[in-house]
Amino acid sequence: MSKHRKHYTPEEKVSILRQHLADKVPISDLCQEHKLQPTVFYRWLKEFFENGAAAFRGKVDREAKNDKHRIAALERELKTRAKRDIEDKWMVKLTQGSIAEEEVLKRTNQLMKPEDVRTMMSSIPTQPLKYRNRSIAVISHYAGIPLGHIASLLCLSHSSVDIWVEKFVREGAQNLISPYKSNYRKLKDEQYKNAVFEILHAPPPTCGINRTTWRLEDIKAQMARRGLLIGETAISTIIKEAGYRYRKAKRVLTSPDPEYKDKIREKTKILSSLGPKEKFFSIDEFGPFAVKIQGGKSLALRGHAKTIPQHQVSKGSIIVTGALELSMNQITYFYSQAKNSTEMIKLLDLLVEKYAKEDRIYLSWDAASWHASKGLYERVDEINSTSGKKYPEVKLTPLPCSAQFLNVIESVFSGMARAILDNSDYESVDACRKAIDLHFGQRNVHFRENPKRAGNKIWGKEKSKPQFNEANNCKDPRYR
Repeated sequence: MSKHRKHYTPEEKVSILRQHLADKVPISDLCQEHKLQPTVFYRWLKEFFENGAAAFRGKVDREAKNDKHRIAALERELKTRAKRDIEDKWMVKLTQGSIAEEEVLKRTNQLMKPEDVRTMMSSIPTQPLKYRNRSIAVISHYAGIPLGHIASLLCLSHSSVDIWVEKFVREGAQNLISPYKSNYRKLKDEQYKNAVFEILHAPPPTCGINRTTWRLEDIKAQMARRGLLIGETAISTIIKEAGYRYRKAKRVLTSPDPEYKDKIREKTKILSSLGPKEKFFSIDEFGPFAVKIQGGKSLALRGHAKTIPQHQVSKGSIIVTGALELSMNQITYFYSQAKNSTEMIKLLDLLVEKYAKEDRIYLSWDAASWHASKGLYERVDEINSTSGKKYPEVKLTPLPCSAQFLNVIESVFSGMARAILDNSDYESVDACRKAIDLHFGQRNVHFRENPKRAGNKIWGKEKSKPQFNEANNCKDPRYR
């Protein structure tokens, strides 16, 4: 009959082993007491020493496991931080322009075209911040830097970087870093600028618009009819850069003359077919202006503003009556006491005497009342009755009414005012006249010697060129 074999629990085994190890109970007594074979006891003892750590299962195991996880997480974080530090340094070097194009191409694994990389890298040190960030963000993305890290370093939103990357893929580098470049080109394009002022100078009814003044939307529509697509903001910028504001432009830059286009067409035809013995003159008066301390731009120390007295006693006033001959850019002038038809007749007599060898002279002026007086017309008829004998034939080609901005001599007067009157404090009227005489004298000599180029003098840098053009704004808005 087989004996019943008793099974001991782990706790009972540990208790028996403790009696031997801690209480020094002999093994033979323990085996006899618990009816164990010595080999069994020794096997328990061996397992206990080999797997003693398993006896402390529970909290010790969990803590060890947690420590292991914490160490692994710390190692991953350290690796991530080290990688981010490398990425941060790379992006900083990219921002500072310290990375060569070849290195960028290598870092991006040729995922970007060389011309795109070149365009973006050239924009980083030159473009405004918003376009510089776009180049840095896209290059860094293709260099393998996570979008979130790029956005964090540039202090941007993740969605902004996403949009830029998509735009680059869709439209290319040029449109990404300069999306409004076409508008910038239009703002500097003489064709667009001239078209804006050609439209603005003519009365709206001549273009089929039942209004008395131009609106930006009307100008935009007229530009579109000419095939020149441009936005209202760009049109407004062109007007402002010319020195005008829109409210002022509606009053000053548009002529209400119903025959505006016919008069411009006639004047353009005369200038285009001017013969070798024909001269065309632009006539007007400058002033009256007071001889006193004048303001203007000048060099000054920081914090030291130039001031002029609010109330001054005038040392006298000056009116300059002049005529600009357009083909040789020569100005004929004298000082007047008033603006009237007598002074116009005086100028007419001066011109026919000075240019007596010419066959015909054309006189162009604005629609001031004394420019169209009965006495002036009678004097013109008198001269023409003897033309071919003593005097050249005189033809009058007045400008459209309220179109002083097309009077070419206004450009010369504006240049004289900027050079001679700004920041001036002449001691007398005679001193001021001497300065004006010297300016116009040097100007005439210069253009006689250099008939085809303006040179580097102040008279070569008038705000607008001294030539007739429908789009020209000869009247500087700063000088009234």
